[in-house]
Amino acid sequence: MGKKKERDQKFKKILLMGLDNAGKTSLYLILSKNANLLAYYSLRPTKGLDIKTLNDGNDEFSIWDFGGQKEFRQQYLVDMNNYLKDVNKIIYVIDVQDTSRYDEALSYLQDIVDNTRKRNLIIPFSIFLHKFDKGLEKDVKFSEDTIKVNLIDKLAQILTGFYFDVFKTTILTLFQKTKLL
Repeated sequence: MGKKKERDQKFKKILLMGLDNAGKTSLYLILSKNANLLAYYSLRPTKGLDIKTLNDGNDEFSIWDFGGQKEFRQQYLVDMNNYLKDVNKIIYVIDVQDTSRYDEALSYLQDIVDNTRKRNLIIPFSIFLHKFDKGLEKDVKFSEDTIKVNLIDKLAQILTGFYFDVFKTTILTLFQKTKLL
């Protein structure tokens, strides 16, 4: 029985990429179902590459968390052959609240996409518009129309020919109270 489970289990390699301070590591904690708030408080910028493994019972995920500082990004692009081998998905994270860095984030995404095209790879992308906290859409800068013009339309242009989804994400949850007595 144990061997069948091992055979049925699928291994998936996911690259988690984006600019520094976009929230990639906090998203990894969410994916790993880490509910300890202190883990988020003590987060430090990822320096270089951090490879983590998650197992959900059916699948094993190798999550490659790429530090987003400029010096690291440039090196990743040079070494992209090493990173793209056997990739099942790229999750690209954009800090939706950092509007001053949209162009930089889109330029880096373009570089990643160009690298995959150069190698004739069509890898699915999930774009996370991260830190889209509750109530943010009430600000005109984050309305659906503004996000469409400033990000969605540009993402669609960059990712032409690729399968991709775009998600609004946040690590914040609503206050919840449960009566015990």
